[in-house]
Amino acid sequence: MPLRTPKKVCLVAISLARGGAERSTALLSQLLEQRGFDVHLVVLNDKVDYEFSGKLFNLGKLKIQKDKLPHRFLRFQKLRQYFLREKFDWIIDNRTRPVAMKEWYYLNYIYRGFRVVYVVRSGNLAEYLPKHSRVSKQIIKRAERIVGVSKHIASEINTTYNTDKAVTIYNPVESLPTLEKTAKTEPYILFVGRLVEAVKNFSLLFEAYQKSELPHKNIRLKVVGSGPDLEQLRAKVLDLGLSEKVAFIPFTSQIYPFYQQALFTVLSSRYEGFPRVLIESLSVGTPVVSVDCISGPGEIIKNEQNGLLVPNYDANALATAMNRLVEDKKLYEICKSNSQSSVAHLSVTAIADQWEKLLAS
Repeated sequence: MPLRTPKKVCLVAISLARGGAERSTALLSQLLEQRGFDVHLVVLNDKVDYEFSGKLFNLGKLKIQKDKLPHRFLRFQKLRQYFLREKFDWIIDNRTRPVAMKEWYYLNYIYRGFRVVYVVRSGNLAEYLPKHSRVSKQIIKRAERIVGVSKHIASEINTTYNTDKAVTIYNPVESLPTLEKTAKTEPYILFVGRLVEAVKNFSLLFEAYQKSELPHKNIRLKVVGSGPDLEQLRAKVLDLGLSEKVAFIPFTSQIYPFYQQALFTVLSSRYEGFPRVLIESLSVGTPVVSVDCISGPGEIIKNEQNGLLVPNYDANALATAMNRLVEDKKLYEICKSNSQSSVAHLSVTAIADQWEKLLAS
């Protein structure tokens, strides 16, 4: 049921483009508006790919080519004025927050006087809580709540900072339109994500794929995404002799047909938060193979039930898992048949209930 008196909520994000965290923020705006909240969004960069709900304040449009410090202060002054004018009941901060000095400025100027919920979307806490412990402790002290998108993240925050403010609310799986059945394509496995080697560990992915039987069975690897390391990754594939087997496809917001047609989706990251790629794949009935990185895969995958979970940084183990899902038809059918039901608890309705309860407390 909608709230009787709409509460004003502002979601703050770097952008609404090209990443799982950004996609989750856009979905959060939709589920909060569906629950009767008056939703606003602030994006710091002029990048919007995903559908969202609410009123958008695009601070990125105020950037100029030579964006020097005085111009930045003027922009953030406008942001502060926007907050004061709108008188939000809640601010939900989805930004990465690695720079202590910047976060000190947010705490003592931008967010001063407002109730703030900070969202942490990565198992690498330093991306969301500055390494400068004094600033991180102040963020936690002044926060109403810290929302970790996995149990691991929430537990790590509570333990590291001796607090009980961190709670877990998973990323939701969006309600999907009926996907049209398309003609079968050549068999392939799928990777989806930003092309950043330092996070996604493509070296492990390509090595495991090369070691597996998949190239010999003409099962290709499709890599869907954009990022700064594209040319480096192309060169890596060329060195491994896999140019005919690995296809790079630019980022698209229309990703579900790729999931639907894949044999399975694979993840090889050094760390994650609560990876959308896994839950999106499972939501359309496509099993997954993932390394057991920090954090998220271990809370999504039920090994040999909806996919396979293997030790991280072990190319042989990852290659063996790829082979198993291709060669063991019974195992594959078990994983496929359980895929959609395994993410039922991540429905928009279920996650909206948790956010509504949090903001009512």
